[in-house]
Amino acid sequence: MHLYIHVPFCKRRCSYCDFAIAIRKRVPGNEFVEAIKREFDLRRASVDVGERLDTLYFGGGTPSLLSNAQLAELIGFFRAEIGPATGGQETTIEANPDDVTEEAVDAWIGAGINRFSVGVQSLKPNVLEWMHRPHTPDDCLRALNTLTAARAESVSVDVIFGLPAELHADPVGDVQRLMDCGPDHFSAYGLTVESGTPLAKWVNRGAVKSVSDENYAHEFLQLHDLLTGAGFEHYEVSNYALPDKRSRHNQVYWSGKPYLGLGPSAHSFGAGVRRWNLREWAEYQLTMRTGADPVAGEETLTPEQRLLERWYLGLRTVAGVRTSDREDPFSATIQAAVDEGWLVVREGRVCATPAGWLRLDAIVASLTTSLEGG
Repeated sequence: MHLYIHVPFCKRRCSYCDFAIAIRKRVPGNEFVEAIKREFDLRRASVDVGERLDTLYFGGGTPSLLSNAQLAELIGFFRAEIGPATGGQETTIEANPDDVTEEAVDAWIGAGINRFSVGVQSLKPNVLEWMHRPHTPDDCLRALNTLTAARAESVSVDVIFGLPAELHADPVGDVQRLMDCGPDHFSAYGLTVESGTPLAKWVNRGAVKSVSDENYAHEFLQLHDLLTGAGFEHYEVSNYALPDKRSRHNQVYWSGKPYLGLGPSAHSFGAGVRRWNLREWAEYQLTMRTGADPVAGEETLTPEQRLLERWYLGLRTVAGVRTSDREDPFSATIQAAVDEGWLVVREGRVCATPAGWLRLDAIVASLTTSLEGG
């Protein structure tokens, strides 16, 4: 079983963020814990007898804003209700660098957290300020060194590239410095402009100019060369890992396996059906207090949608998609992408090249057109 918990609370909203978050001076952690427990009670019917918890992921938002006791209570609750997998449970927490202290890390490891995803994003003070991040470069380096000193089992670092030129960001230099702190996993995300965010407003009024496609691609390929040259495997479009340090939980999403999501805006998937919860914390909390179901909607994927999703998710990964001559709707599109150098076919699988990962949305759009007979 694979379980995702969405913790929506944040100190402030980052300039690029369109996630479902709740800005709170006082984090209502106890109320959140009780709401998650109540929702799990509603979902018990979807948990097969004999299933064991293989991956547990606290995402957000900022899960590290929950107290050590609240996190330990939730982990203990799920282990008691479901039980850990015999092969060892991967338990991940997303953390802001300024929340990572020796005391917190000791408590998190003691509670069973063995994978830490640290939202560094940049080591440039002006870039962090522009992003509205609540931490400093020194906080980032101190956090990673604290985790290394505590012998954390796995440490992942988030960085953002493709930032506006006027910021003079240096994601490649940042990653070079961060590698010295010993993380075994990097997630490198290209900046995107999402509607309704402060960044979108800046772009719309001309205060910020988006990076050119050429510079975006150049930074992506520079990061790719740096990390793969240092022994990190580029196993998913945005993710790099040292041997045996891939995120087991995230691979569940990319492989189309079932998972259960709890909390505001959390998604669940299984048997071809995708469900999602109410987005806002206040509405979710009120619904849970009344004992009602917080599901906001669901969709049953058609065979065509499942086929497209298999290709979209598969092409995100280094494993690619197993193919056959029976998938005639896509054969011409695949061959065209191969001719462009965006895809390769090896051992019966279609895989994206680094250049192809940069054009993944365009490739999938072409697959969609092929399927619709365009």
